[in-house]
Amino acid sequence: MSRSSDPFELLGLPRTFELDSERVRRAYLRAVAGIHPDAGGEDEAASAINEARETLADPMRRARALLGDGGAGTGGALPPGFLAEMLELRERIDEDLRAEGEGARARWRAWARQREDEHEARVAAMFRAGEQGAVPGELNRWRYVRRLMDQLDPATRAGGPD
Repeated sequence: MSRSSDPFELLGLPRTFELDSERVRRAYLRAVAGIHPDAGGEDEAASAINEARETLADPMRRARALLGDGGAGTGGALPPGFLAEMLELRERIDEDLRAEGEGARARWRAWARQREDEHEARVAAMFRAGEQGAVPGELNRWRYVRRLMDQLDPATRAGGPD
């Protein structure tokens, strides 16, 4: 069976950034019901449907799918000074963790979650405004925050790999 690799097409969802998790879940359940290997479907088709769900459930991966880069790099440039700012931030976080322990970890996790929400909102606004060209740079900045969250505690994130 030859299937599309477009996650939106596989799950029968519109090509839009703004998809809530419940809509993705329902579309996944509909798509997987008839192709599950236990019901006579093919392993390859089930695997493709699972990958589509994982892609569309994660806002960063969904944005990449909309841009058509298949989840590879984002290709967007980082603003001048961004990497130096991230290094300084990481040093500050490490100092706080050494000095304060778990209290600092919780505070920095909350900070990172807030920043991730802000990046997601900016990406959504860019797609709504038809400014897809600006999305890759925002995704790169978002990726740094997500990696920071993962370093603080991988168990705090429900999203997939970037």
